[in-house]
Amino acid sequence: MHATFRNLYNDLNVAAFVRDRRDHAVSVMHWALILVPMAALVGTLCAAFLWSLDAVTRLRFASPWLLYLLPAGGFVVGLLYHLTGRSVEGGNNLIVEQIHEPGGGVPLRMAPLIFLGTVVTHLFGGSAGREGTAVQLGGSLASGVGRALKLDADGTRILLMGGIAAGFGAVFGTPIAGAVFALEVLAIGRVEYRALVPCLVAALVGGWTCLAWGIHHGVYRIATLMPVDALLVAKAGIAGVAFGLVGLVFAETNHALGGWLRRVVPYGPLRPVLGGIAVIALVHLFGTRDYLGLGTLAATPDGLTLASFFGPETHPWSWALKLLFTVVTLSAGFKGGEVTPLFFIGAALGNALAPVFGVPTDVFAAIGFVALFAGAANTPLACTFMGIELFGAAYAVPIAVACFVAYLCSGHNGIYLSQRVAVPKVPATGLTPNATLREARAHRAARRPRS
Repeated sequence: MHATFRNLYNDLNVAAFVRDRRDHAVSVMHWALILVPMAALVGTLCAAFLWSLDAVTRLRFASPWLLYLLPAGGFVVGLLYHLTGRSVEGGNNLIVEQIHEPGGGVPLRMAPLIFLGTVVTHLFGGSAGREGTAVQLGGSLASGVGRALKLDADGTRILLMGGIAAGFGAVFGTPIAGAVFALEVLAIGRVEYRALVPCLVAALVGGWTCLAWGIHHGVYRIATLMPVDALLVAKAGIAGVAFGLVGLVFAETNHALGGWLRRVVPYGPLRPVLGGIAVIALVHLFGTRDYLGLGTLAATPDGLTLASFFGPETHPWSWALKLLFTVVTLSAGFKGGEVTPLFFIGAALGNALAPVFGVPTDVFAAIGFVALFAGAANTPLACTFMGIELFGAAYAVPIAVACFVAYLCSGHNGIYLSQRVAVPKVPATGLTPNATLREARAHRAARRPRS
């Protein structure tokens, strides 16, 4: 009898099963002890950052003359980076590179430099976002924690992805999108499922911590209720082509103008001076300040904001003006991010396209809000989840269709040049396996006929 039970015990390999579950539980506890405090710290820094952005934006509204200090503010930040922060000028691309090939890590000084640089940009009126700052705060802190704990390369990669997820989830209040973004942004056509649970935990903790500090995120609602039928889905898909192409134009114009400025003005601190002067000139040329800053607040009640595109009024060219202001700001070296301006551009483009398609403006503004970002960042899954988190599941199908069409139409281009092409969207002759978008751009330039 005892021999029978012993044989059954051996056949079932109970000891190995118990050992595996024990090791799994120990690993979960190990990562929880690392991720939770790290994500809470990232959430706290993001809360301080969001509070600071709100404060300096309102200060700029109260003191319009601050705009004329934009060139000087850009020079000071540019000089600070030139003297102490050359190793972190890569920003988000540096973090993506370190996840792909862990090496020297992400210097901890990236956090205070990007925090200060972004606050200065918004204080004086540069058109920029906040995602870049949140991701870099998370990435630099995660890298510092990894070095302190002497984690191996795989552990460092997971921690860096957790830092991205925590920052993204905290700054936008969309933890699921933050987790998926951290998994998806690394490579086109491949999702790093191995880090799924750590990224979800980090995004949730970062988001909850930010909320616990009393930070509230903007609310954008689709007031119109309409049936989600085949016609609406088809319209969303066709509009997705426009969202993808405009996302491509944004990314390529930003890279091209930035590269040209680096060639023409080799001394880094002078580039923001020229960019600041150009932004001031654009304000006077178009006679409006509505395209400065994040675009989530306005100096006057009738000012244009992101929420304006969810109203009944149509704004045909606001998307193009915000694109122009943002490209000039970011390509000149001002700090911040691209995502919130991309939300503005996408919602404005959706608002402009709505009458053409016979769709309510708020429906197409919501779809454009996330779809244009999906094309520019090559993250259709994350943007689909973001659309559901922000606007509810009622329009999940047209949101998903627009995001995936925009992703396809933006090609092997994007705002993050260190992103890799794991699975090409379309056959790409001569593109090496796992090439970065930077290498893809160089490959296209080399194949371009010379006149």
